[in-house]
Amino acid sequence: MIRIAGDIPPQSSWREWIRSKADERAVAEGCWFDIRAANRVKEFFEELLCHSSGEWAGKPFVLIDWQWREVIAPLYGWRRADGTRRFRRGYIEIPKKNGKSTLCSGLSLYHLVADGEQGAQVFCAAADRIQAGIVYDEAAHMVEASPELAAHLELIRSQKRIVYQEAASVFRALAADAGRNEGLKTSFLIFDELHAQKSRALWDSLRWGGASREQPLMLAITTAGWDRTSICYEQYLYGKGVLAGHIEDSSYFAYIAEAEESDDWNDEKTWFKANPSLGHTIKLESFRDDYREAKQSTASENAFRRYRLNQWTEQDVRWLNMDKWAECADEYDEASLEGMPCYAGLDLATTMDVSAFVLVFRMDDGSYRILPYFWAPAEANKMRERMNKSRVDHWMREGYIKTSPGDQIDYGMVRNDIMELSRRFDIRKIAKDRWNSAQIGQELSAEGFEILDMGQGIASMSAPAKEFERLIHAGLLRHNNNPVLNWMAGNVSVEVDGGGNIKPSKKKSSDKIDGVVSAIMGVALQMQEPAESGIQEIKWA
Repeated sequence: MIRIAGDIPPQSSWREWIRSKADERAVAEGCWFDIRAANRVKEFFEELLCHSSGEWAGKPFVLIDWQWREVIAPLYGWRRADGTRRFRRGYIEIPKKNGKSTLCSGLSLYHLVADGEQGAQVFCAAADRIQAGIVYDEAAHMVEASPELAAHLELIRSQKRIVYQEAASVFRALAADAGRNEGLKTSFLIFDELHAQKSRALWDSLRWGGASREQPLMLAITTAGWDRTSICYEQYLYGKGVLAGHIEDSSYFAYIAEAEESDDWNDEKTWFKANPSLGHTIKLESFRDDYREAKQSTASENAFRRYRLNQWTEQDVRWLNMDKWAECADEYDEASLEGMPCYAGLDLATTMDVSAFVLVFRMDDGSYRILPYFWAPAEANKMRERMNKSRVDHWMREGYIKTSPGDQIDYGMVRNDIMELSRRFDIRKIAKDRWNSAQIGQELSAEGFEILDMGQGIASMSAPAKEFERLIHAGLLRHNNNPVLNWMAGNVSVEVDGGGNIKPSKKKSSDKIDGVVSAIMGVALQMQEPAESGIQEIKWA
């Protein structure tokens, strides 16, 4: 095995490393702290590894204080009664640019050559080949920069492998291809950017790979995500539970650097709290630049909170500021709007989910009022459960979503309800998605409604979507606090092109957004009058 030089101090008092209820429980189980074991990892980094890029390129890998005190020392210093490592699995969550990938690379090389494991199998797993290759490439650069390591290790870049022939050990990058990753005898596994895993297949296929090893270690190191049904969020909650003492698992390591929901994201103290490397791998001035950009739009704020403050967001790129949305709530009586002219948007979902129709009224003071209506088949919740989506049956029971029997929406009921609404409100025009409503459009047109097909692409949606957002921020779009529409407003993510144009994205949004899309189409009709009646198509210059 590769030798590590240096003076290792004698065993010192390890009471300072008892920091949680989990640590107290571990001591009661016979665990103890070995500073020699922790220092061995530290000295491996400082004596054999160098940074390969940035301002520290070519300089020894000296651990930042948090890397040593919060990760390396506790992770490798804690021992079981039999002398093996206490921890078998772990979850480390830190924001981007805090040195996560380089730390992963260094740990992978340590386990390959210096952990004392003959025939070690070390893996870095990720959602795709590019991400898995980041840790491998950094490790390869470290090997090339170290004469000691380069003399013992063989790089096979075409296969993303590093081989240590003397110990019959190998380090390899793995992408999310669970079918080809069975049967591994893992001694050490880094799961990089776990939040990006689209399913838990790779995780489950690798989870038990170290069963035959004496002290295997599996670490997930990631930035916060947004999908609260994912394996990453599952591990996040598990780690939080271990740290809080709610979950009794002394073999599970957790370190989470994040801004709490109650923290002020505008305060620089919060930035430092969530970013242990701020001032080291991240320049404070560049952080301030990102903050100033985040103040300009909700989408940028959402990204800042997730990538810079490590907060789990509600979806990938949330569009609407929900505080502003809440301020627009105005529980006005529908009867007060009867007889008034209005425009409407109709967004029909698949036959098995929620559809929406929203009336948009323009008031004399320039503000807007919106009235939403929703329909779904009675069996919709069974389908939503199969898709791992939230149930909506409570809104069905309360009457916010009108239901039809069976597992398919009754479009005839939707048509009849719209006709009934037209007897109460002066519906001037209805905009609809042209791809999913041809029959009902023809039927409503035959009943005398002026129907316009509206494309759902950026060209058609950007201008009214931006106007919709502007009205919310100005407090001019008043809604009646309908819980279904509130839920949909919180789900919306947007796609943005190179010119800054936007459109609500059903693919990227966390769940249903049809009510918001319908409202935007109603706003679009307020913005542009079509030249002719009949079923026309809304076009924007």
